[in-house]
Amino acid sequence: MKKETLLQIILGTIGGLVFAIGMCMCLLPEWDMFTPGVVTTIIGFLILLAIIPIYRKNHPRKPHGPVNWGLVLTWTIGVVGALVMGFGMSRILVDDASKTDMIVGLITGVVGLIVCVLNYPVYSYIKSDKK
Repeated sequence: MKKETLLQIILGTIGGLVFAIGMCMCLLPEWDMFTPGVVTTIIGFLILLAIIPIYRKNHPRKPHGPVNWGLVLTWTIGVVGALVMGFGMSRILVDDASKTDMIVGLITGVVGLIVCVLNYPVYSYIKSDKK
């Protein structure tokens, strides 16, 4: 493993953790740490941004070929699935969730999870169709 790759992994892990802790500090009213949470989140984001120059040094730009629409479609499906699953989770995790919220959230979360899981077979089908 290259030294730069290890540095990217370390910076990604530390930056992700600091960013996540900062977001928790901002979004959990029980902690009452909104302002320090914003600062911590920005620090985590800056650590994550520090990965970009290291990555660009190791991976020079290549000339772009035609757009891989299969890849664009699978990214879109993945993002939509993650958003649907997140909506379902937010319905369940609300402070005083009713039974209706729980049922709707559970069904929506499972549907979003299924969309994310079925994303790979869709990509495999599109990729095999082009050959």
